[in-house]
Amino acid sequence: MKAVVPFAAPARTFSVPYAALCPSAQRGVCEPDGCYQTGFHWTERHLQCVWFDDRLRPSRLLTTEGEQVHVESPGRWNLEAGPDFLDAALLIGSERRRVVGDVEIHVRPLDWERHRHNREGLYRHVALHVTYFATPPLAHPIACGILQLPLTDALTAMPAFCFDDIDVAAYPHATLPLTPRPCELALRDTHERWRPLLATAGRHRIEIKAQRLRTRLARIQDREQLLYEEVMAALGYKHNAATFRRLAQFVPLCAWAADTTREQSYARLLGTAGWLPDVDLAVDEETCRFVRSLWDHWWRNPTPTFEDGPLALIRHATRPANAPTRRLATAAALFHGGPRLAAALLAVPRNPPARWFAHVADLLNVRLGWGYWQWHLTMTSARQLFPTALVGKQRMAAIVANVVLPLLATEGDFPAELARNLPPEDLSAPMREAANVLFSRDHNPALYAAAGLEQQGLLQIHHDFCLNARTGCGHCALAEELAQPY
Repeated sequence: MKAVVPFAAPARTFSVPYAALCPSAQRGVCEPDGCYQTGFHWTERHLQCVWFDDRLRPSRLLTTEGEQVHVESPGRWNLEAGPDFLDAALLIGSERRRVVGDVEIHVRPLDWERHRHNREGLYRHVALHVTYFATPPLAHPIACGILQLPLTDALTAMPAFCFDDIDVAAYPHATLPLTPRPCELALRDTHERWRPLLATAGRHRIEIKAQRLRTRLARIQDREQLLYEEVMAALGYKHNAATFRRLAQFVPLCAWAADTTREQSYARLLGTAGWLPDVDLAVDEETCRFVRSLWDHWWRNPTPTFEDGPLALIRHATRPANAPTRRLATAAALFHGGPRLAAALLAVPRNPPARWFAHVADLLNVRLGWGYWQWHLTMTSARQLFPTALVGKQRMAAIVANVVLPLLATEGDFPAELARNLPPEDLSAPMREAANVLFSRDHNPALYAAAGLEQQGLLQIHHDFCLNARTGCGHCALAEELAQPY
């Protein structure tokens, strides 16, 4: 991957590219000039989420000594200085000896020594050191009296696991003080500084996604399946992304015949997941006929189901327009038989760049014109008075920014002009939180509400810096760089 270009303000530039400011670059996970070529670019926060959430944490965990670790309690997530989790309870080895202590999490084992934890009294009660990589090991792990637990093998053994499916903002994080933040003091009233910052951070975010897709494509050797899995994860939204990805891997596109209709594809997805609705719950005759047709397709062409039963869904705070069954209908409409979607998307003309998204939207909308779903939000709701698209413009913009554009970037040079013309998405909470830190809490969202690339930049800054802040903004590389004279 090419190095990220430094901020392009003509008279006022930053001294280093955005990638070199990222926490992962600071810790030596990757080289600043070729960021994320190692293939692992996620942060300690992702690993903290894996440790904390038993839906993400592998069931079989082994220490470097080969002892099995059973987690009674992952501990209390510490948002202040000190170990990441306090007072965890663990059962170790075949004799299941009980160990209670703190847990510290790093990407690599040597980060313990790099961060000088062995010199800090706050870490004297650490019982378990969780890392992603197993090597290089600590110089004196036994002398430290700390169990070493690498996650690489355990997570690799979970095919449907993907770090990008983790909504890191959904887990505990420190609240920044209400007083003006250093970034706000440096950026307010200086559009020539913050617009290049957001644009470069947004491009960095897309390049990261493109690099991950390259790695995945090299592994599975199927561009259409890759797009299918990524779109399915996007349709799962933040709560069910991993569930939708698992379903896409269990029902791969190679098993879909070229003449498969969208109804047949939809029935296959619903039946495999265990989500086929009850005919008796239909609210009108149209829905009753529709549900019966789905069951007919499923009975004629059943597919294997999951051994552990129907896939579990998180449904709280889900609007009817975002119901999981409606999102699966979107996947069936996009990927059922006929011309393959990835090839069609890659063939969309890129000139003029300002019209590219409109052409992509037209291509997708042709497939998404499904009569039943235009008039019903769910299969348990009455027919609407006005039609509703399966995928709205803002949601389509999010899929394009997070999946389609990174896919294009895997095919050659980074599509910079297309990135600059990304349409806006709905403003999310992470975007607003990052903007509050950068521009003040009373800023006007119209500053970035119409610029998709700048919105991507806000998400990346929130992910790289604001979300990882524990005790305010001290030692933040971005704040330090912005404070430099220019």
